[in-house]
Amino acid sequence: MFCVFCKNSDTEVIETRVSDDGSTVRRRRVCLKCGKRFTTYEKVEEFPIMVIKRDGRRERFSRDKLRTGLFKCSEKTTISAAEIESIIDKTEAELKQEDKTEIESSKIGTLVAKHLKKLDKVAYIRFASVFRRFVDLDDFEKELKKLS
Repeated sequence: MFCVFCKNSDTEVIETRVSDDGSTVRRRRVCLKCGKRFTTYEKVEEFPIMVIKRDGRRERFSRDKLRTGLFKCSEKTTISAAEIESIIDKTEAELKQEDKTEIESSKIGTLVAKHLKKLDKVAYIRFASVFRRFVDLDDFEKELKKLS
């Protein structure tokens, strides 16, 4: 690591701390030439999750887009904002456990639907109607029978 002051490459770590969530390491360093101290941060480089849409397009996974959809399907239900954040966190964690960086949108929809189904049946049906593209009453009836 080069000193930020004199650009000397001879530096020494004098203190190391891990962040509370374990995602970042903070290191205090001292330059052995000029004696000045500075801080560096070490973080794992994550590759973005790419979503493969139904039409073949690819776009970056967006927590905000998922949040918007979840708020929309859970309007006038008992699902709280904290529960929505929990669904997003769980879904993202499950996606990161996959052994690939490109994931079909249908996989994401299935994961979200699984979590919604446990929390609120109405929100689940609303989400499923958009995600599975229900076109008529028969589609709703079939899904409702599965819930019963």
